[in-house]
Amino acid sequence: MYRFSRAIYRELADEIVEDHPAAGCMDNHERVLKACESAIERLATDRHYFARPARTLFADIRPYFPMSAQARIYRVIENYIACADEFLSRQPMTGYDLAGNPLQCRATTRKGTACQRMPLPHNGYCPSHQHLAETEELAERLAKQQLAEQQEQELAAA
Repeated sequence: MYRFSRAIYRELADEIVEDHPAAGCMDNHERVLKACESAIERLATDRHYFARPARTLFADIRPYFPMSAQARIYRVIENYIACADEFLSRQPMTGYDLAGNPLQCRATTRKGTACQRMPLPHNGYCPSHQHLAETEELAERLAKQQLAEQQEQELAAA
């Protein structure tokens, strides 16, 4: 997975604002590289709970770039994150994640322990816990609907 984070860094490295760090501190290039690597690692290991990886990475590294380059920086990040996400979605379900850890259902049992069954690829829940994925989708739809209603009310009041 480092190929995606390193590709982002290589494309953006020329525009990083140079800093004169104190002894023992990381310079801006190291900070950008670490942020790219951690975002891609989180995307690979926690895709279902990482809502906006491009926005998160951009927020982490934007202080290290001039204002004039930030629109291009966001487009580069967005493109590479989309490629990484597509790559991850095409990986076969072998029972192990990219780090070699066994995959587990995202649900917990009645006793509070993690469900040990193999999850389905489209939502991370095993067949026994599919109803939880449906309630997540319903909650997302309700939240979007409430937000739209709230925006309509604000526009009507203005």
